[in-house]
Amino acid sequence: MQTEESLKKRAEAALQKEAAYGEKFDLDKYSIAPKETKYTDNLKELDEKSQRTLLNVGVIPSGEGRGGSLVMVDNAISHSSVSDKEIELMPLHFAMQKHDWLKDYSWNLVPVDADKYTATSYLENANGYFIRAPEGVKTKLPIQTCLLMGSKDVSQTVHNIVIVEENARLDVITGCSTSSDVDKAMHLGISEMYVKKGGTLNFTMIHNWAEQIGVRPRTVIHLEEGATFINNYVTLKAVKSIQSYPTARLTGKGAFARFNTIAVAHPGSELDIGSRVIFDAPNTKAELVSRTITTGGTVIARGEMIGNEVQSKGHLECHGLVLSKKGTQRAIPILEANVDDIELTHEAAVGRIAREQVEYLMARGLSEEDAVGMIVRGFLDVGISGIPDELQKDIDETIAQIGKSAM
Repeated sequence: MQTEESLKKRAEAALQKEAAYGEKFDLDKYSIAPKETKYTDNLKELDEKSQRTLLNVGVIPSGEGRGGSLVMVDNAISHSSVSDKEIELMPLHFAMQKHDWLKDYSWNLVPVDADKYTATSYLENANGYFIRAPEGVKTKLPIQTCLLMGSKDVSQTVHNIVIVEENARLDVITGCSTSSDVDKAMHLGISEMYVKKGGTLNFTMIHNWAEQIGVRPRTVIHLEEGATFINNYVTLKAVKSIQSYPTARLTGKGAFARFNTIAVAHPGSELDIGSRVIFDAPNTKAELVSRTITTGGTVIARGEMIGNEVQSKGHLECHGLVLSKKGTQRAIPILEANVDDIELTHEAAVGRIAREQVEYLMARGLSEEDAVGMIVRGFLDVGISGIPDELQKDIDETIAQIGKSAM
């Protein structure tokens, strides 16, 4: 049984504990982000620049086509509304007051002492979003949230809890971004997700940070019997450093997890990203698909599968394109089988665009630029749906620029 006292003691002891992976950041160089901000009842009343920021991470200010919206600026909630009355969406602090049972879910999957980033988030009593789909409820529209850095040289601490009850279904689109005048900051994000028996959680995260932002999310997903978790992770814009290694624990028979990752490392960026699945129940399945590009930055694409129960099946696919002589791609697949009667496979490849592919398309009337652009678009297409047209346009423009840089 975790008590507040024991959690605090563990967190305090881990304040100097470095993370296992990724660039080391000195958190003392960042002040804690403001815990108060102006509340907005209607996101359409924000200025045009702010609305554009939301749109560029998949968050629609009008809320059209969404079941609810929550926006967090720095360490404060600036907006929360829900049109789908069957879904619970609210700030985590409010939810903890409303539901006494929620304390059993809080800091239950992510250890407070995993590293100094989790420790700091706990000790700062990080706020964030709470989303819950009650038993049997299936959302018709996705819930959207935005975690926005609004101040310079600060640490944003976030703690989210998502619960999908038995036989429920929930779709979530989360955007992470910075205000236009913020170029340097830290984002520390804790996410604990529970998908209960027969439930489904589709979770899409769009990143659009600035060039000197450090990002350290810590995410664990717990899946029960017959549960499904689909994760789409997209980061195409320049950022200083992201180190992310979400873990899905398949604890119930027949559970399934899929992680799709598409990422681009621009010059000066270091992306240490990937995902891990632990098969702790029989007849569970998982797929990890990673598509990464470097145009001059460093990509470390990790993928790990740990099989602890029989008749589990998993496939790890890790492909990387190198579009610059200064870029680095490193693929690190790990497969671990601790029982027999298990099937874990992987394929990994890194390298440049094959000249034969470009010439094949040019022979059919495409210019070299269009041919490269088509190859890059196809490479990054992992079938993510539900994103607004404005974001899709921005993604297409980004990919077009990436294609040009490969010429």
